[in-house]
Amino acid sequence: MTPNVPLTRRAALAAGSVALGAAMTPHTGAADDARPWIDAHSHIWPAETDKFPLAPGKAKKDLDPPSFTDDELMKVAGPEGVGRVMLIQHSVYHLWDNAYLLDAVKRHPKLFRVQGMVDDRAKEPGAAMKKLLPLGVTGFRITPFVRAKDDQPKWLDTPGMGEMWATGTKTRQAMCLLINPSDLPATDAMCAKHPDTPVVIDHFARIGADGEIRDADVKALCKLARHKHAHVKVSAFYALGKKKPPHDELVPMIRKLIDAFGPKRLMWASDAPYQVQGANTYKASIALVRDRLDGLSKTDREWLLAKTAEAVFFFA
Repeated sequence: MTPNVPLTRRAALAAGSVALGAAMTPHTGAADDARPWIDAHSHIWPAETDKFPLAPGKAKKDLDPPSFTDDELMKVAGPEGVGRVMLIQHSVYHLWDNAYLLDAVKRHPKLFRVQGMVDDRAKEPGAAMKKLLPLGVTGFRITPFVRAKDDQPKWLDTPGMGEMWATGTKTRQAMCLLINPSDLPATDAMCAKHPDTPVVIDHFARIGADGEIRDADVKALCKLARHKHAHVKVSAFYALGKKKPPHDELVPMIRKLIDAFGPKRLMWASDAPYQVQGANTYKASIALVRDRLDGLSKTDREWLLAKTAEAVFFFA
């Protein structure tokens, strides 16, 4: 998850192009029977802050861990059967500068897609979205947390935000929302205004971040199921409920989401590297859905662990 970050605009978005169908390099490996799953949400960042400068106000000493590269990610994800990953722009470290994630896709175009960031208050954010699509950016992180506290209630109200949602209708690029439960009513209204825009709610809308999973919050999240293009990431277990393995206290919420959305609109994700710190492990995250969520058919489990993310993010 991403805490508050400064508002200063980062450097221009990386340019260039990449053939998304290019061959994988040997160390990554294509998704296959041994690694069929997709992690729909992981952050990565390099130690090379000269090559990939940090956001204003951030220094190399702030990186925690000091690096979490695509190679480091796949060392923990691959053994658990994960063959593809949706990489998430880390607003804390790089804000609007998607360069490192674009570089990862350029090097491994079959392995990765990107949930990038575009400043809705900048000129022509819709055009910026379209330029990023052939570079592997099939979703965008949308969050009030990048705004000053007094401006956060208006996070969906700018003309640029409307332009982004309208553009997503045409390009299929998903609006991926890192929000709190209190933001769900505004999200519901925005989904109604843009019914054909793909929307993905990150981390259960952070329900349970304070340790308590409230029925009213779960009900509000489930209400979004009325929008046919709304999806939810079953993710960030380390930050919710008891915040430690085996994460079984999250199962009732997951079951309610399955009842409301169906498996075809839910996707598992780790939120690494934060899920691989302290008592939490990558295996504990995927195992909850892969091994211990009873009552799912083989097909339902495949949608939760791969097919939903593939349909939403790996279409280009």
